[in-house]
Amino acid sequence: MSSTYSRVFRSNPHRDALDTWEEIVELLTQGRNGSDRNELLAAGGTAASVIADQAAKDAAIVVTCDGPRTRIYTLHDDDAIDGSDAKEDTLGYDPLKGDWKLSLPCPTDDLEWVNNSLKKQSNRITARDSAETAGSDTTKPSTSGALVLNPKGFLGS
Repeated sequence: MSSTYSRVFRSNPHRDALDTWEEIVELLTQGRNGSDRNELLAAGGTAASVIADQAAKDAAIVVTCDGPRTRIYTLHDDDAIDGSDAKEDTLGYDPLKGDWKLSLPCPTDDLEWVNNSLKKQSNRITARDSAETAGSDTTKPSTSGALVLNPKGFLGS
């Protein structure tokens, strides 16, 4: 199994959805120009629509390649203004190395038109139903939960 790295981008109202997508493209292309960047930017309007719908708030934009997997989430509203949960720093690897693919989470009602729109721009960028990702490695891990203390760990067996 390959490694997985996550990034979290501040979106609306800190920056609009298209600007958020352009920052994500900058991360993925590592500032390089070329066909990968052009392909990602061509899908900008559709990707921005998905970001504006806050689909990537809890279900990740997933990028797979010949290296580690990258998961990208977005922050919105007060979380985007505060920004304390943001993690927009560069990656230490090329997230578009080799045969890359990008999957956008999408609200169920929009899935058909989003996929049709993306097909016109790219055969590597697709959308998936964000409601069906629950429990998979594309959803944000829960930060709340009961703390369970194992006293045997402190006292020995």
